[in-house]
Amino acid sequence: MKKYEIMYIIKTTLENDTVKSINDDFQKIFTSRKSKIVEFKDLGQKKLAYPINKEVNGNYFLLTVESSIEALDEFKRKISINENVIRFVIIKLDEE
Repeated sequence: MKKYEIMYIIKTTLENDTVKSINDDFQKIFTSRKSKIVEFKDLGQKKLAYPINKEVNGNYFLLTVESSIEALDEFKRKISINENVIRFVIIKLDEE
């Protein structure tokens, strides 16, 4: 399995329970497919560099995982169709 770092931004207009539910769903994608979550960080609410779909602030999250390509593909599919996610980026980390 390869190691990936994923950062995503969720709308700030959502309630805390909804944000927690979204994060739990994203983490379940990996745990249910025998991948490992190395680290999860809530980086808090920050101002976006520029407005995206009329949003000026976002809740930032950082997720580090050791994942199979199947789990990562499913994560990409789910995060791209979630209307509450403003942006996301996935970076493959070098193996040491």
